Amino acid sequence: MSDGERYLIEGGRVDIADLPKVSLHDHLDGGVRPQTIVELADEQGLEIPAGDAAGLADWFVETADAGSLPDYLSTFDVTLGVMQTPAGLTRIAREFVTDLASDGVIYGEVRWAPELHLERGLSLDAAVEAVQEGLASGIEDVRRTTGHDIRIGQILSAMRQNERSMAIAELAVRHRGRGVVGFDIAGPEQGFPATRLIDTFDYLAEEWFPVTVHAGEGAGIESIRGALIDGRALRLGHGARIAEDIDLEGEDDETTFVSLGPLAQWVKDREIALELAPSSNLQTGTIAQWGEDLVDHPFDLLYQLGFRVTVNTDNRLMSGTSITRELSLLRDAFGYDLADFEVFQLNAAAATFLSVEDREDLADRITDAFDALGG
Repeated sequence: MSDGERYLIEGGRVDIADLPKVSLHDHLDGGVRPQTIVELADEQGLEIPAGDAAGLADWFVETADAGSLPDYLSTFDVTLGVMQTPAGLTRIAREFVTDLASDGVIYGEVRWAPELHLERGLSLDAAVEAVQEGLASGIEDVRRTTGHDIRIGQILSAMRQNERSMAIAELAVRHRGRGVVGFDIAGPEQGFPATRLIDTFDYLAEEWFPVTVHAGEGAGIESIRGALIDGRALRLGHGARIAEDIDLEGEDDETTFVSLGPLAQWVKDREIALELAPSSNLQTGTIAQWGEDLVDHPFDLLYQLGFRVTVNTDNRLMSGTSITRELSLLRDAFGYDLADFEVFQLNAAAATFLSVEDREDLADRITDAFDALGG
C-alpha cells in the first residue's frame, strides 16, 4: 500500500489496513522493499533492472505479470541476488515484519527457501539463524515503536525441482521451537510431482512436522492429489484449481446445480485451507481457464460452497500488493463486507501451524476486534 493510500469499507468508517489479519502464504524473497534492493545491490556490486526504487517496483510488477508461473518466478533472480549474506537476510526479514505490521497482520508465517541463499558461503543453518534474528528484531521494533503485538513463524521451502528436500526437512525439524513452524515445497509444479519427494514427506510425518504444499497453482487436480496423499499437506499453497473438480450446471438463469468431485469434497469436508492469492493467481495464469479478471476467480465460488478460503499476498513486491489491498479488490469484485473479512481471518487463524491453544487465542483477538467495529 503506497503512502497515503487508504482502503475503506462500511461506508468509509473502517480502514481495512486496521483490521487484524493472519498471513499464511507470504514469500520473504517476494516481499523485499525496492529501496532495500537498490541499496544492497550497490553495496554488493550487483546489476539490477532499474536504479531507483520506484522504477524497480514498476519493473517487478510488469515483469511478473507474465501469465505463466515459470516467467513469474524468473523475477526472483533479482531479489535472491541481494539475499546471500547474513546482514542482507537479517535486514530484509526485519523490514518484512514492519511491513506486515503496517498491513494489520497480527500473526504471519513467512516462507522462504534456504537452499537458494548459499552462493556466498552461508550454511543452511546460518541462513535460518540470520532470518530468525531479523524476524525477532522486527517484532521488537514494532512493539517498541507502535505497541503492535505481532508473531511470526518461518516455513522452510524446498525447491521441488532440486534434490535437497530431505536436507531442508531435517533443517526445519532441527529449528523447530527456534522459529521454524512448518515445511513447504515450492517451484514449478509441472513435471515435479510431490511423489518425487515421498521419502522427505515420510520423514516429516514421522517427526509430526506440519506441511503445506504449493499445488493447484501451476498444475491442476493431480498436483493437489499428490500434495494431499504423498505430501500429507495440512494446507494447499494456492489450491485455486481445486475448482476443476467442481461441476456447475445451470437449469436457467437463476438456478445452478453444483456437484463436487471426490477430491473437492475431501478438501471441503476436511477443512483443508486454501492459501489463495488473488492478484498473484491472475499474474501467473492460474485461473486462465475461468477468465482474466478478478471477478472470474473461483474464490467466491469456493467461499460460497464452504471451503476454508484464506486471503494472501504470495509476493508483495511482484504483485505490488498487501493483504489490505487484496481484501479491497475482493470487496470490489464480489461485494464482501466486514462479516466476510472476519470469516477469512478466522479461517486463516484456524489453519496456522500454532498449537490449538494459540489458535484459539488468535481467533479471540480477531473476533474481539471485529466485534468492536460491529462487524
